[in-house]
Amino acid sequence: MKKRWVKLDDATAVHPDLFDALASMHSAEEVRELMLDLCTPAELEALADRWNVVPHLLQGVPYREIHDLTAVSVTTIGRVARCLTMGEGGYQLASRRLALPRTIDTPRNASKGRQK
Repeated sequence: MKKRWVKLDDATAVHPDLFDALASMHSAEEVRELMLDLCTPAELEALADRWNVVPHLLQGVPYREIHDLTAVSVTTIGRVARCLTMGEGGYQLASRRLALPRTIDTPRNASKGRQK
């Protein structure tokens, strides 16, 4: 494993073409094909775990209960929750576009009101 650390602010400078490649996909099936080529099974599982907890967090389900439902670690659940409130807004945007039900309004969602 590489010992290269990427500062969050520098993430787009590392491989900007990667984001362009993802954005160039025209369907969920195309994204699936690209992700299967890019990621190992473990990496895909980690991404899926993170996304799987988002609906539960939006519903206000306690971390321990989310863990019981998904088998995702409480630490990972906490990281996703932090991204929902203090991240770049990607989880918020995707969950709104997919019309995921929510019973809580996170500070980022409430204050920014981004409608991309």
